[in-house]
Amino acid sequence: MGRRSYGNSEEEGTVRIPLRNVVGSAVSIDRYSERSLHDISDDGKSRGMCNDCMSRVPYATLIATIMCCLGVGVFCFSMYRGATLTAILMEQVFYLHLSWLEALQLIFATLGACMAALGFMILCVGCLATGATRHKVYRAWRARVGGRITCAVFMTITYVLTLGWLLILAFLVITTLIFTIFWGLCANPRIQSAADCINFTQFAFMFPSNMRDEDLKICGPKEIKDFCKDGVEKAEGMFIMATAASMLVILSLVHYLMCLSANYAHIRDHEKFQELQELQYLQDPGDGESPQHGMGTLTHHRSKDRF
Repeated sequence: MGRRSYGNSEEEGTVRIPLRNVVGSAVSIDRYSERSLHDISDDGKSRGMCNDCMSRVPYATLIATIMCCLGVGVFCFSMYRGATLTAILMEQVFYLHLSWLEALQLIFATLGACMAALGFMILCVGCLATGATRHKVYRAWRARVGGRITCAVFMTITYVLTLGWLLILAFLVITTLIFTIFWGLCANPRIQSAADCINFTQFAFMFPSNMRDEDLKICGPKEIKDFCKDGVEKAEGMFIMATAASMLVILSLVHYLMCLSANYAHIRDHEKFQELQELQYLQDPGDGESPQHGMGTLTHHRSKDRF
């Protein structure tokens, strides 16, 4: 009877084992199953690819390109609108038709397209000279020579354009100052009430020789409105915007010069950095199978790419 009771208790013990623990252990083991490990490895690969792509982006050149495109866009719009308002002002007030303003508007549109194309070309050069792309593209000696020549050509073009934009900035500062003086004349209460006329006869040398003295005097409420309200007030705002945009373009061109100089140095010293990297890898005292091996080389390589 004792054995039977012992057997019965043993049977009851085996029968009453809860199955929840077995199911829970299966779930916990599944966390480290082959599928979950593959998911972890795929996540690590995707993060590595994302970091690799981010390391290939030339952020300094990208910022300069955004500044250049924004400045050129605002400059072309404001100058095109300012030239249109100036042409209307000359025709309605001074009865003078300036045909060269139409050609000037076409020049502004062409300048905007050329500057945008130049910015994207310099951005492509920066992409080729950044990160792991540089190690693949400029591996051969001829490729490095071609990259250095490309950077030198773009540096020359950018330097010349910087001088040209400085001249444009000087012209815009003078033009904005003239329109500010005109707006000061229009702010006179006697001019606003049309009691006095705005007389430009003392500036007759700035107009064509066939201009009459009567056309150089702005009298009457309609002509004063056409000159002050419709012409000078709107055109002055456009020229102020164009002046600020030209300053932004000059800043972006200076930024381009710094980026191209850095890319030129990276391409020129690429072979020296490779030899230094190999020498540092050979002299690393760490274990070759350990994950810490070569960390100094990796740190040196990343610091060089950041510069």
